[in-house]
Amino acid sequence: MRITDLLKSESIALGVKPTDKKSAIRQLADLMAASGNLADKEQYLSDVFAREASGTTGLGDGIATPHAKSKGVKEAGLAAMTVPEGMDFESMDGNPARLFFMIAAPDSANDAHIQILQQLAMMIMDPDFKEALIAAKTKEEFLHLIDLKEDGKFEAPKAEEAEAVEEAPQSDHIQVLAVTACPTGIAHTFMAAESLEQHAKKRGISIKVETNGSGGAKNILTDDEIAAADGIIVAADKNVAMTRFDGKKVVITKVADGINKADELLDRALKGDAPVYHASGSDTEESAADVQGESLGRQIYKHLMNGVSHMLPFVVGGGILIALAFLFDDYSIDPKNFGSNTPLAKFFKDIGGASFGFMLPVLAGFISMSIADRPGLAVGFVGGALAGTTGSGFLGALIAGFLGGYIVNFLKKASKCLPDSLEGIKPMLIYPFFGILIMGFISLFIIAPPVSAINGWMVDTLKNMDPSARIFMGMIVAGMMAVDMGGPINKAAYVTGTGLLASGEFHVMAAVMAGGMVPPLAIALCTTFFKNRFTESERKAGITNYVMGLSFITEGAIPFAAADPLRVIPSCVIGSAVTGALTMAFDCTLRAPHGGIFVVPTIGNPLMYLVSIIVGAVIGCVVLSILKKPLKKDEE
Repeated sequence: MRITDLLKSESIALGVKPTDKKSAIRQLADLMAASGNLADKEQYLSDVFAREASGTTGLGDGIATPHAKSKGVKEAGLAAMTVPEGMDFESMDGNPARLFFMIAAPDSANDAHIQILQQLAMMIMDPDFKEALIAAKTKEEFLHLIDLKEDGKFEAPKAEEAEAVEEAPQSDHIQVLAVTACPTGIAHTFMAAESLEQHAKKRGISIKVETNGSGGAKNILTDDEIAAADGIIVAADKNVAMTRFDGKKVVITKVADGINKADELLDRALKGDAPVYHASGSDTEESAADVQGESLGRQIYKHLMNGVSHMLPFVVGGGILIALAFLFDDYSIDPKNFGSNTPLAKFFKDIGGASFGFMLPVLAGFISMSIADRPGLAVGFVGGALAGTTGSGFLGALIAGFLGGYIVNFLKKASKCLPDSLEGIKPMLIYPFFGILIMGFISLFIIAPPVSAINGWMVDTLKNMDPSARIFMGMIVAGMMAVDMGGPINKAAYVTGTGLLASGEFHVMAAVMAGGMVPPLAIALCTTFFKNRFTESERKAGITNYVMGLSFITEGAIPFAAADPLRVIPSCVIGSAVTGALTMAFDCTLRAPHGGIFVVPTIGNPLMYLVSIIVGAVIGCVVLSILKKPLKKDEE
């Protein structure tokens, strides 16, 4: 298969003058549709715009490659457009875009198609070839140039005076190694690789580039090459294997810099203008972006989320089973044993309780592991278990998780003076023995007394809180769920609710889940009843938000919030806050930390819980309809 098998004459437009970025993308989509590659143009456009919202595809140097993998694509294809005068496409280098290639790939795109698209991405990094395409007068000439380039027969026009290029002395090893990676792995990964290779070739620098594309890592760097290299570049926007570079100076940057700043990166790599990379000891992949200049707050959040993400399956699964135990039990048999009075209820309660019991150890263990790698797991796990037995609860487990990681890191530094012959027993004996011993002492005698008291005071305060104060609490946690819809603020509210579940407080979790259900529902209602505020593709996407909202998937609102944050986010926050206040006012409780509409039968006062969600969603919908103005016909 060749590039011209994917790029048809009807999908090419030369000498176009789009008015703005959005119109340029729509013109390219029209060209794509003309070749019959799209099953649903609006769905494809929606996915392309969503891709642009996450980061511009204006690569710089006059090139733009808007693209998406989409259910709206029937067959992989290309569309091309030249804008000789250039236009603002929010390019990474700030320069106008003059050559456009739109890429369409179905969700099930096969390797052959992906390889062709990758090949095109590398070809257009040749500046002479790019300029020849922009200067093409006919579609036939445009396609012929591509065929010549693909066959290796393209020749750049010879300049009257060519500058002499000083040949660099040949090296007995590869001087610069590089890794490139982007989230989709279709275009940017290979364009960055091609750019680095071309700039290195012009300067007589030997280079090898590993590409982490959609088909996996290719041209993988070897240990011998890494050991001998003069410099290493990692230009990546996703996780790549970093441990192999331990002890080497590594220039770490985003993939766009590999395209636009290749010479600068090569200079830095050869001069050693980069910090020495120190691996954590894990063989897992690490994010290149995460290891450079992180703030303390970002590091704490990352460690916390590592614990929370591993904890949630235990909490969600166990919590729902416990909620079912109460649903199928008979309170009148023995009120003190409610949840285990009947055999079926006891069955659910025992299994759910076992799962729920891992909540605190897993939370603390994986926070500690995030900080100190594998040796931190056991120390944090024990600290979390002690938090459960001493009554310090969720707060105690959080402290134990962070403390466990830092205890192990301290032990690693303290044990460096030991003989090399003892290196093998450090992770198996020294770290776990002394780490668990220190953690146990601190947990029992330092953490437990004050934190248990604080935990008990907090739960008692919430249970005995004045109704007006409880309503305010519901407004706050539910409103937080709609601020960043899956981000740090949303997670803070959710973690608060799940943490209080373990302490026997069920009102906050009810407000949290209801607040998280409102944003997608508010948007779905608005796209249904105020259609003239949204484009056709947005109205179609709005329908899926009914399902997402009812399933407690707040993230369904993110595309709308990203496209119009100043109107969507305040509307959702208001609706969610109202819902949280109502759940508190109606004394609603929730024992399951997830499930949405499917666990409503297990909720205390389920009817008013549903009323609270409906009222909040309607209010959010109305506020959004007021803030958003009707679109003009051409915008729809």
